[in-house]
Amino acid sequence: MGDPMEPAERLALTLTSGGMQRMTARVLCALLFAEQETVTAGELADWLTISPGTVSTAIKSLTSVGLIERVPAPGSRREHFRFRDGAWAILMSSQNEMIKIMQEAADEGIDAVGEDSIAGHRLAEMRDFYTYLMAELPAVIDRWHASRDGQPPPGGSSR
Repeated sequence: MGDPMEPAERLALTLTSGGMQRMTARVLCALLFAEQETVTAGELADWLTISPGTVSTAIKSLTSVGLIERVPAPGSRREHFRFRDGAWAILMSSQNEMIKIMQEAADEGIDAVGEDSIAGHRLAEMRDFYTYLMAELPAVIDRWHASRDGQPPPGGSSR
């Protein structure tokens, strides 16, 4: 098997091109590809050869959107982190805020240019798309959870 950090770095580049901060993407991918349950900030800094402050900033960002979580580590004075079970669904749930912002931006634009203008038609489509997405996303996430119920996480451990 090859070096797991190669695909991790490739994924980090993809996430960066999608708008994520570069170091946040690298920390996320290091946690995603880690072959251990939990990782310390120091281990992340060593693996990625980046400063502890940079790791700390990335951890705050990833924790706030629900992708990673702090884990108690009995007998250790260092904080441990792990990629969170169900993280992708949690991320999409928290992204509803972004969908709301897009809806509101479309509404503001329509108010400014009028719905019967060319721009207004474009903005109405944008508003309608995000309104539809907002209505459908909870059901999609519910179906995702239902499809996974009863399945132990890969690796056999349960959290």
